[in-house]
Amino acid sequence: MFETIKNAFRNKDIRKKLLLTLLILFIFRLGCYIPVPGMLRAEFGKAIQGNAFLELMSGITGNALANGTLFALGIGPYINASIIIQLLTVGIPYLERLSKQGEEGRKKITFYTRILTIILAIVQSVGIIVNFATQQDALDTSAFYNSTWFTGVYMTIVYTAGAMLVMWLGERITDYGIGNGISMIIFIGILSTGGISIVSEFRNLFAGNLNSLLSIGLFIVITVLLFFFIVYVDLAERKIPVQYAKQVRGTKMYGGQSSVIPMKITGSGVMPLIFAFAILSFPSMIISFFVPQSNPAHQRLAIWFSGNSPMWYGRVIYSVALCLLIFAFAFFYAQMEFNPDDVAKQIQSNGGFIQGIRPGKPTAQYLKKINKRITLFGAIFLTLLAFIPSIAFSWTGSASLVNVFSTTGILIVVSVALEFDKQLQSQIMMKTYKGFLK
Repeated sequence: MFETIKNAFRNKDIRKKLLLTLLILFIFRLGCYIPVPGMLRAEFGKAIQGNAFLELMSGITGNALANGTLFALGIGPYINASIIIQLLTVGIPYLERLSKQGEEGRKKITFYTRILTIILAIVQSVGIIVNFATQQDALDTSAFYNSTWFTGVYMTIVYTAGAMLVMWLGERITDYGIGNGISMIIFIGILSTGGISIVSEFRNLFAGNLNSLLSIGLFIVITVLLFFFIVYVDLAERKIPVQYAKQVRGTKMYGGQSSVIPMKITGSGVMPLIFAFAILSFPSMIISFFVPQSNPAHQRLAIWFSGNSPMWYGRVIYSVALCLLIFAFAFFYAQMEFNPDDVAKQIQSNGGFIQGIRPGKPTAQYLKKINKRITLFGAIFLTLLAFIPSIAFSWTGSASLVNVFSTTGILIVVSVALEFDKQLQSQIMMKTYKGFLK
C-alpha cells in the first residue's frame, strides 16, 4: 500500500484527489472538536457509557458523540437511512424498479435516502438530548435564558445540520476524491478513536509507568496478528469456473473462453455485526425512555442487555443471542447480495455452463449450495471475531487499550483500507495506460 501511495503522489491528477480527500477528512475531524453551546460534555459522555450500540457509534465518529460536539451524530443517520432503503428495495416493487433503471433510478434512490437521513437525524437528535442529556442534567440551560425547551430545539437543529454536513462531505470525497466518502469518514473516525487511547497510554509511559511499555508492546503484537488474520480471510474467495461455448455470428466466432464466479467468505461485510449489536442494544435504549437513570432498576436492566451481567448465565444468554443474530443476518445479507437464480440465468443466456452441472435450474441449485456453505464459514468467522478482540486486548492489562478497536471497527478499518488500495491502484493504472486508450 505504501508503494501505491508513493506512486500516486507522482501523478498530478491523483495527487490533487488525494490532497482533496485529506482536506475534507481534516474538516470532518475539526468539526468533531467544535463544542455545541448548551451541552455539558462531561455529563453527556456519562450518559453514553454502558450502551454498546451508542459506544459503537461514538467510536465511529471519533468520540464526537461522547463529547457532544457539532458532528456528534456523524455519518450514523446516513448509514441507517442507506440500510433501510436497501432493505426496502427488496420488499417494495417501486424501489426495486428504480434500482434497475440505471443512473436515473440511482439519483431518485439517493434523493429518498437524503430525505430519510434528515428524518432520522432529527429523531436521533431528539432522542439523545431528551432521553440521555436531561436524565444526566447535562443541558446547560443558562446559555439560553434558562429555557430547556429552546435549548433542546436549538441543539436538535445543530446536530441535524452537523449530520447533513458530514453526509455532504462524504459525497464530495466520492465525487472528487478517491474512495467511498462515507467509508473514509467512518475509517478516519475509528482510527481517531483508537489514536486517542494510544496517546493516553503513551502519556502514562512518559509519566514513569513502565507497565505501559509492556502493554503497548502486547497491543502492537495482538493488533498485527488480528489484522493479518482478518485480511487473510477477507481476501479469501471461492472461484467457480464457468466455460462459455463457441458461437458463430455471421463470419465471426465468439465465446470459447473460460471465466470464474468469485464468491467471498465475508461477502456480507460488517453489516451482520452492526445489526446484531444494534438489536441487542435496542432494549437498553427503550429502557432509558421510560426508566430514569437515577432509578436502580435502570442500571440492573441496562447491564443485562449490555453483556455485562454479574451472573454467568446472563453473559451466556447474551453471547448466544449475539451469535444467533449474527448467523441470521449473515444468511439474510448473503441472499440479498447473491441471487443464484439470476446468476444461473445470466450464465445460460450467454452460452456458459459450469463443468459437470447442467445449465438452468441445476446450476442455480449448485450455486445456492455453495453460497450456503461459504456463508456458514463467514458467519462462524464473524461470530469468533465478535469475541476475540475484546478478549485478546484484555491481555494487555490496560483499560485504555481494551477498547481501542471494537470488533466492528477492526472489520471496517480492514475493509476500507483494502478497498482504498484497490481504487488507488485502478486510478494509477488508468493514468499509466492513458496513451494506449487513445
